[in-house]
Parts: sequence; structure tokens; C-alpha cells
Amino acid sequence: MPQALRQQNQRNPVEAAIRRDLAACYRLVAHFGWDDLLANHISARLPGPEDAFLINPFGILFEEVTASSLIKIDMDGRMLEPCDYKVNPAGFVIHSAIHQARPEVGCVIHLHSKDGVAVSSTAAGVLPLNQTAMLFYQDLAFHEFEGIATSLDERARLQVDLGNHNYMLLRNHGTLTVGESIASAFYRMYWFETACTIQVRTLSMNAALHAAPQAALDKVGEQANETAIERFSLDLAWPTLLRKVARLYPDYAD
Repeated sequence: MPQALRQQNQRNPVEAAIRRDLAACYRLVAHFGWDDLLANHISARLPGPEDAFLINPFGILFEEVTASSLIKIDMDGRMLEPCDYKVNPAGFVIHSAIHQARPEVGCVIHLHSKDGVAVSSTAAGVLPLNQTAMLFYQDLAFHEFEGIATSLDERARLQVDLGNHNYMLLRNHGTLTVGESIASAFYRMYWFETACTIQVRTLSMNAALHAAPQAALDKVGEQANETAIERFSLDLAWPTLLRKVARLYPDYAD
């Protein structure tokens, strides 16, 4: 870690912790095989008057991201620290749009996983065919494909389409989740990607489908409320995942 950044993190332990968690999130996405070479992005909002967020350098694989390599930018795309890399323009558009519109959102994850893109390309989108899909089926938004997201004017449409939802299927494109914390955004994405994989496998069997009763769908939706997700992900799931990252990728916190 550069000496200047080490000193800064010593002065700002909150940012240091966010950097470590975000780097861990990148490593976990790579570990589960959801990354897409240099595409995709995960961001985390930073507290403070700069109204800034952290995002990956464009040109580094997810498996290479470390706490110190993350780039700090503001909502206008200005880099707030010197860096040898640039930010993916599509990453800036998508993530700045959501951070601008949803001040309570601490983390945004956008992926192009194979199963996620496959499901995003179907008319039905995510089907509530399994318990995992039922957990978020009623909290799912949709955004129509407009081409590679490099136009600033798309931000307004992304904001309207996401609304107050925490999951979004980008049509013909991929998956997106948000969370108050990095932990909850990742936990939601784990559900999202798992549901897409299960759906791809289910439909590939070419067998008659069994629909769960509407009462069960409603019950699961109520059980997966935002407070429960935030507490479970922060208190239980995320600590276990951090231990996994530390065992497998000990350089993530550098």
C-alpha cells in the first residue's frame, strides 16, 4: 500500500474499513465466477462532504482488486486521488445514477454473469419457481437495454426504473443489486445469481413446472424484509465471507 494512502487510512478508519470490504466483495464475485474480464463494477459510497464513492480501476481484474487500488470519484466523475487507471465510463454512469438518487444506498453491484444475462434476455425475466427467487421477486425492477451505458442522460431513466427497489434486471444485459451495506448488496446478489442459475437449470429440463401458491409467495416476500436482510448479512453472512476471503486471498486488504 502506498505510504500516502496508508497514512490517509490511519486518519480515516471508516474509509479504510469500506475499502477492505469492497475489495473483499470484488474477490468474492470473482471467486463465484460472476466476473466478466474487465467489465462490471461494484461501488461503495463514502461518508463525508465530498459526496464520493469508490469503484474499481478500469484495467484490473476483479481477482486483482485490493483496498488501496480502488478509485475515489465524485458524482461528476472527478477523481479525488491520483491514479494510473481510469474508471469504466459505463460504471460511472450506472453507479453515479443510483448513488445520486438513493442516498441510503451504500453499495451497488452490477454483473454480467452467464446465467444472469440469460435470464435478462427472456420476456418473463425472473420466475418465482423456487424459494430463492421468491425472496426478492416482489422487489425486482427492470430497465430496458439502451446500448452500452455511456450516456449521462440514461441516468435519469435508471433512477426512475429502479425506484425504491433493491434488485434490478437490466434487460439483455445483466443483474444489479443495492444495499445499505456492502454486506447486504452482496447477499442480495448471491440470491439473484443463485435464482438465475436455478431457473436456467429448471427450464433446461423441459418438464412441467409447478407454481407455488400465491400465499406462499407473499409470505416469503414478507419474511425477506429489508431489516432482516441487513441484520442477517451484516451479523452472520458477511463475517463468514470475510474469513473465506482472508484465507483464500490474503492480499485483498493491501
